[in-house]
Amino acid sequence: MSKADPPKKDIEAVDDDPPEGFQLSTTRGPFSTNNGPYYHKNAKDTFFHGLRVRKKHCNAHGIMHGGMMMAFADGLLATAVWKETETRTVTVKLNSEFLSMARPGDWVEGTAWVTRATKSVAFAECRVYVGKRTIFLASAIFKLMSKRPT
Repeated sequence: MSKADPPKKDIEAVDDDPPEGFQLSTTRGPFSTNNGPYYHKNAKDTFFHGLRVRKKHCNAHGIMHGGMMMAFADGLLATAVWKETETRTVTVKLNSEFLSMARPGDWVEGTAWVTRATKSVAFAECRVYVGKRTIFLASAIFKLMSKRPT
């Protein structure tokens, strides 16, 4: 690097700087808390989750790890099912389509929706993107758990 080149920003030292309307998610479990931080935003008829990609989210090629994308999508899908059914769930099946990549510093955002729900299972789909570029699609089946007695 010559003296004329500006120093590169250390992505790990930069604030997440989420887009307007996003708030830090504080009610996640230990796994998601360790892999975040995640953000959320509620809109009129939908919701969004977001994440600023850090080096810890990446694979050896410097792009967001597929497992991290799947964990992010699983949270999106589960949130959609919770909002629709108000029932705790466990993931039975998660199908994924990796369409593009995200790099450190990218803002990854997504939303999900329920396509069908019965008394015992729910089906949901999600879209994850960077800007207007879709990077990941997923669909899942969730087992609806019995409500705990009060």
